[in-house]
Amino acid sequence: MNNAYSTAAYRLYDEKADFDKKAQGIAVGLTVGSWTELPEAAKQQMQRHLGQVVNVDVHEPVNGAPGERYADITVAYPDVNFSRDLPALLVTTFGKLSMDGRIKLIDLQPSSDFLGAFPGPKFGIKGVRDLLGVYDRPLVMSIFKSVIGHELQGLREQFLQQALGGVDLIKDDEILFENPLTPLEQRVKVCMDAAREAEQTTGQKLIYFTNLTGSTFKLKENAKRAIDAGANGLLFNVIAYGFDALAELAADPGINVPIAAHPAMAGALYPSQHYGIAAPLLLGKLIRIAGADLSLFPSPYGSVVMPKEENLGVMEALLTDALPQKPVFPVPSAGIHPGLVPLIMSDFGPEVVVNAGGGVHGHPGGAAAGGRAFRQAVDAVRHGKTLESYSENHPELRIAIERWGVRTS
Repeated sequence: MNNAYSTAAYRLYDEKADFDKKAQGIAVGLTVGSWTELPEAAKQQMQRHLGQVVNVDVHEPVNGAPGERYADITVAYPDVNFSRDLPALLVTTFGKLSMDGRIKLIDLQPSSDFLGAFPGPKFGIKGVRDLLGVYDRPLVMSIFKSVIGHELQGLREQFLQQALGGVDLIKDDEILFENPLTPLEQRVKVCMDAAREAEQTTGQKLIYFTNLTGSTFKLKENAKRAIDAGANGLLFNVIAYGFDALAELAADPGINVPIAAHPAMAGALYPSQHYGIAAPLLLGKLIRIAGADLSLFPSPYGSVVMPKEENLGVMEALLTDALPQKPVFPVPSAGIHPGLVPLIMSDFGPEVVVNAGGGVHGHPGGAAAGGRAFRQAVDAVRHGKTLESYSENHPELRIAIERWGVRTS
């Protein structure tokens, strides 16, 4: 019987280790536990469960040049060892190993058999565009700000002003949980009512990603409560709840709205050179396999910065044809203002969501003017014009440039 294998790629730092021996220890230790001590009969029985070292690539500092000694190690794990769920894959490949010195999980390549267990995003990029009827430009998202302590009417007014600016998507702040002032169903109803009011002025549809919270075992119930109240999108703190929770939500036929995955808590896992899980895997590939339709992650430009190389790696994981799941919208976030739009569209291409909080609400003309400034910036790039020249006839963009400037690199 032929085994299917899923592979894991690691970067291991050590000044003295025998990396080949270390790789073999990982392959054996995370599968059958021991090998050389087993009798031949037991080895024949256990062979199909034994991990295999695929590659060991050692990097030594050259002639005393600065740099650390490390190895890139790839190990293949038999699918027969674990069930078809992401926690099983993660615990198998990096559970105990994550505590064993300076080692980072760089990538996972699940087998086609494993990937076949995950339907992935219900909508993906095309499905979200179909809902909005927008196909010729990046989407623009606005974030609720100053949500704690507001009553329903204040929340509605804030939503309305964002919507009047012509944004395509509005999301709750990830820290807006169930509370007496703005309970879930009432929050959804007043915000969707504001969306309909704004549509009469803007003529465009809008998706509201309401924050899905509560205990893990009530997530599905709460999601359906929100949808029954009119919600047409869900925001989900995927790292805090886990990839399996996202996969269960995405696979449920009764949860028939797009899901945006928020990266809260991800900073505990990806930024270190020596530890954790690489951002393209954590916020790209795993998010897509689990089934989110949009993935938010720190941009390389703003207030919470991720290096551009990692950003583009996340984007590649969300868009690549190498996965069977539908492509997912990348949403580079944090510190975004209209003057960054040309850079975002150059780096990420047309399949991107331009996402802003302070860049909308901080506009001197208010949130509606802030939204219009972003739409104008997108249109300027689409028409091959500089923001400065386009702003001559678009006052909202001109004022935004005066406030934040234009960044070209």
